Amino acid sequence: MKKPRVFIACDTSDIKKIKQIIKISQNSGFSFGYKFGLEFLNSINGRKFISSLKNKITFGDYKLADIPNTCVSTIKAVKDLKFNYITIHISSGLKAIKAAKQISGKTKLIGVTILTSLDNKSLKEIGFNKDVKKLVFDQARLALKANLDAIVCSPQEIKIVKKVFKKEIITPGIRLPGDMKGDQKRIMSPRKAFQSGATSLVMGRSLTKGNIKKNIQKLIKELN
Repeated sequence: MKKPRVFIACDTSDIKKIKQIIKISQNSGFSFGYKFGLEFLNSINGRKFISSLKNKITFGDYKLADIPNTCVSTIKAVKDLKFNYITIHISSGLKAIKAAKQISGKTKLIGVTILTSLDNKSLKEIGFNKDVKKLVFDQARLALKANLDAIVCSPQEIKIVKKVFKKEIITPGIRLPGDMKGDQKRIMSPRKAFQSGATSLVMGRSLTKGNIKKNIQKLIKELN
């Protein structure tokens, strides 16, 4: 199956809305995948819906962050859903991400770096002494060491990640020109993100809020 250029973030528990997103995007002639976050994954009908999807590239955004045994057990517990991608926080540590990778099988394991909602001020409040770029660079090295299949990072760190990690780089924090930043601090336009070296993007509100068809047309125009 063709690797998608953009994953649409299906950040809702409304299955009717997700069906609409999938139908409109599949008819656009553009290569899309579908990212399901914790809101949907923990909803009553979420698991059942995902198991029914056929011939779609799916991305289980679990953002696992736990001890090695729990990360491994969780990946085993969702293997029946046959996700193409699953996320794990690199900050879980080398032992956890290596253990998860060893049992992930055909599912690509994506290492999540510093969330796009955080900046240097936020990191300092948490207790980190390094700035975002240094932390992401160190995390990229761990991802390489653990043989992860892909990395999620903000578009502003793509070039740093590419210095050590040569596989897929998936970037959230993408906004179409004129869109509001929202709760994400390290953002970029789709065109600039691809020019910086992203292999695929994650886009939510820019595509799913308002008129989905017009938003997708705006994205395609931006990238052509």
